Amino acid sequence: MKVAILKYNAGNIFSVQTALQRLGYVPVLTDEVQRLDKVDRVIFPGVGEARSAMAYLKQRGLDQWLRRTTKPVLGICLGLQLLCEYSEENDTPGLGIFPVSVRRFPPHGKVPHMGWNTIQRLKGRLFRGVPEASYVYFVHSFYPEWHALATAQTIYQVPFSAAMEQGNFFGVQFHPEKSGEVGEHILKNFLEL
Repeated sequence: MKVAILKYNAGNIFSVQTALQRLGYVPVLTDEVQRLDKVDRVIFPGVGEARSAMAYLKQRGLDQWLRRTTKPVLGICLGLQLLCEYSEENDTPGLGIFPVSVRRFPPHGKVPHMGWNTIQRLKGRLFRGVPEASYVYFVHSFYPEWHALATAQTIYQVPFSAAMEQGNFFGVQFHPEKSGEVGEHILKNFLEL
């Protein structure tokens, strides 16, 4: 099976590559539609800023490719946020896969939300075999609102969608590649869909 990591001017690609290699996969790193057409799974990671990331996706035609693909896609952190309808980060329209808005955490708490936190209300294919209230690693200042499509919830100042699933699209706000055995199990679930 061929796995691609979507390259789109956002960080955190090396740790995703390493996590996939530990699971026995040699991922292709690409921002070319023609190469994405030839793989079986796509991981859409990211640490960065929403508006410039969306501009890069549009420039390369990746926004249209993502909207029409039937391949399983896993958005991680910013990748998940860009799959949403809208982000308050620099007033950025997203891809609209998930009909959810991404909000900035209230300023009265510590932002960014950084470190280990639990995920609850687990359901869906990514979380097969993952115990309720497992700890995963987060680094983010914006969060997807709680929605019926959520397959996991975390509470940090507010309850938010820690993961979502719709059709062939999956997204996690946390970083499975930095979340130890639990994160590895979630990545494995995605790759074995």
